[in-house]
Amino acid sequence: MRIIPVMDLMNGQVVRGVAGDRSRYRPVVSTLASDAAPRSMAQAFVERWGAREVYVADLDAIAGREPDWEAYRQIAAAGLRLLVDAGIGDVQRAQRMADGAAAASCWAGLVVGLESVRDPGLLSAIHSVVAPYQCVFSLDLRDGKPMTVSAAWQSAASGPVSRFADKLSAENQPPSAARRIAELALGIGFRRLLVLDVAAVGVNLGPTTVPLCRQLRDAHPEIELITGGGVRGVEDLQRLAACGCDAALVAAALHDGRLTAAQIQAARL
Repeated sequence: MRIIPVMDLMNGQVVRGVAGDRSRYRPVVSTLASDAAPRSMAQAFVERWGAREVYVADLDAIAGREPDWEAYRQIAAAGLRLLVDAGIGDVQRAQRMADGAAAASCWAGLVVGLESVRDPGLLSAIHSVVAPYQCVFSLDLRDGKPMTVSAAWQSAASGPVSRFADKLSAENQPPSAARRIAELALGIGFRRLLVLDVAAVGVNLGPTTVPLCRQLRDAHPEIELITGGGVRGVEDLQRLAACGCDAALVAAALHDGRLTAAQIQAARL
């Protein structure tokens, strides 16, 4: 299983996530680097961790502002490939991000987050734009519930999932709203899925996505399954690997020194 370090960007700096409450995010204080500049953190991830890719959540772009292209360039210059969530919520933003990815060789993928897409009816058109760029659908959750106030998404999350009816029936349990949304995205054509529960981020609770990830892996052995939120150390990573995750996002445990490169190598994840 791959370990992907995380950079949450806000106002040109790397910030520390706290349970998804962005009003509480502050520049990160890390054992890895002396400051919170994207360039410094990227260099630390490469030199201290041997990282090759990084998940970048551009929180300003997710809030509707312009993507932080300069920060992306600084991170890429350190030798990292970027998996970027920059608030793709419509075809226009999708096209801009796709154009940026096409102009560079440093992109590991474009993230389409549930939080940013206001209507499931837009998802197919967005996918058609970003599909060539290793796109990922991010199933954004808070305490296991989909992060959306859209009535259209709420309807989609409560409606039938006919394509997978036999499988869901065989599981002998009703599918959750989160599971239904994941199935909708996979049915559209996404083959990379990120299950991210922001309520677990930075609060030392451990990953809460294990049951859902296990269900999704059993139902879809062909997809790339990534998860994030709450990883405290090697034991948590082993749990995620055991439930079939291909990669895990990690932030606070790296900055606090609770998880080291040597531990990862020893665990052979």
